[in-house]
Amino acid sequence: MMNSPLLSVGCRLGPSCISVLSRVATHRTATTASSLATAPVTSESNTNEQKSKSKEQQNLSSTSKEKAVKTDKQPRTSNSFVLNLFRGQFHPNELFPYPNVLNEEQKDNVKMLIDPIWKFFEEKNDPAKNDMNEKIPDEVMNGLKEQGAFGIQVPVELGGLGLTNTQAARLFEIVTGHDLAISICVGAHQSIGFKGILLFGTDAQKQKYLPKLAAGEHIAAFSLTEPATGSDAASIKTKAELSSDGKYYILNGSKIWTSNGGIADVFTVFAQVPAVDDKTGQVQNQMTAFIVERKFGGVTNGPPEKKMGIKASNTTEVFFEDCKVPVENVLGGVGNGFKVAMNILNNGRFGMVVGLSGTMKMAIRKSIDFAKHRRQFGRTIDTYGNIQEKLVRMEMRQYVTESLGFLLAQNMDRGIPEYQCEAAIGKVFASESAWYVLDF
Repeated sequence: MMNSPLLSVGCRLGPSCISVLSRVATHRTATTASSLATAPVTSESNTNEQKSKSKEQQNLSSTSKEKAVKTDKQPRTSNSFVLNLFRGQFHPNELFPYPNVLNEEQKDNVKMLIDPIWKFFEEKNDPAKNDMNEKIPDEVMNGLKEQGAFGIQVPVELGGLGLTNTQAARLFEIVTGHDLAISICVGAHQSIGFKGILLFGTDAQKQKYLPKLAAGEHIAAFSLTEPATGSDAASIKTKAELSSDGKYYILNGSKIWTSNGGIADVFTVFAQVPAVDDKTGQVQNQMTAFIVERKFGGVTNGPPEKKMGIKASNTTEVFFEDCKVPVENVLGGVGNGFKVAMNILNNGRFGMVVGLSGTMKMAIRKSIDFAKHRRQFGRTIDTYGNIQEKLVRMEMRQYVTESLGFLLAQNMDRGIPEYQCEAAIGKVFASESAWYVLDF
């Protein structure tokens, strides 16, 4: 078999590629060996007869191949570069040229927002002080509200900035580069907190909740993870049982690691709704998403978690005890909770990727500044090869993360539905690269 570099890349992508190629190679080897072993010794007298049979077999083979081509299903092609790789397909046109989805007006709009937000963080915010006090100051929160930072992707008609994913990515990069705690507060609020309302909400739900959420008058949180189930979203234990009059769902359970849990007014909560199966008569749980307001009653939270870092970001456990949620606050339909949760998480991951790209940018900038002023053995350390190599490796990680993050955001803006692979890869690579850069 030809040793193609592209084939080698494909094999390294996953066991499915190796398995398929292995089966093909084994089949070819076995067929060749069998043919050689069973081939009869011929003489010149029967050569013509064998040639005639060979032609007949070739004709039959050609007919069979034509039928196979017509009947066999062709491999599915996606607009996701990574998903195609897992299917054994290589489509460089999804990467080259690098997609650009913003028109000139959109570029100008985001440029107008960059300088004020950068200036705000440079002049009004002190991340070290926030971390020490374990709180984002009220004046900083109010300043962010004035900047429109709490409704970046909410439509303009509902009080937001109406930015695309690609435009929002540029702003997330700046915010996270300056203060991770504020980034988590703002990100948890809109990237996952009320994202479900944007993606799955009815018109009535959007009209009711989004204006105040976009203005920062209300803060949102995402409540999925539980003490006993962790990341196993499908196995959550929180229950939501329909009241006897059919007007409310009675919510009982608890959630952990809820960002904004202590300050949120609106929660996207996931719970199991017991329902009787018409065919079997057995009670089965249907995972469902709900929009829950703190003022419904029965919603409390524990003290802020004592974290090693990012202390200004409020993270708590949240408790729901006989919380009466109106039936009209079901989000995305009963039984569709897992779908809602996965779509929210996949949709929000690009913010983490571009945000950590911003964190790395700021770290590299400070590292270069330090290296230019730190003197050892009579010269600044930026002139030493080993320091230069470190800085280059840091920049390589940042560059790849930024490219991946904006590719993901632009794929979402292009309407490509299958971006979950890029989102998952981006989340892992960005977080690991950020640790690499900060610890290098």
